[in-house]
Amino acid sequence: MSKITITKASTGAVQEVAPLFDAYRQFYGNHAGLEGARDFLAERLAKDESVIFLASEGGHAVGFAQLYPSFSSLSMSPTWILNDLFVLPAARGNGVGTALLEQCKILATETGAKELSLETMKTNLTAQRLYEACGWKRDELFYKYYMTL
Repeated sequence: MSKITITKASTGAVQEVAPLFDAYRQFYGNHAGLEGARDFLAERLAKDESVIFLASEGGHAVGFAQLYPSFSSLSMSPTWILNDLFVLPAARGNGVGTALLEQCKILATETGAKELSLETMKTNLTAQRLYEACGWKRDELFYKYYMTL
């Protein structure tokens, strides 16, 4: 097993992150769209609207996490939404997901955030086990609602 390296992605890293982001979107049932993935990520980073961490192993990009800043009105404090987390299937079980989650926690702590939040599919048991092993707690108090526009 090679050493896992986590770096904060800049706009120059979009070429490395985009194939992972495209694979992540396909995992959730979206059609492939590498060019759109590149454009979306480049815009998020250029506008400073998200933070992306890139995981590399042996010099190869193997995973990423993308977070969006938010705020909690109730606690009147900043929060981070861990919107995207993906590790290539061949790199799973090597600690990549754990390393990415730890880097997200460091970012939240350094920015004075009250909490990190994330959502995952009810059927994604592998991800749920990872989150719970890393100290994340499942929300048993609130329901999620959404409206497609």
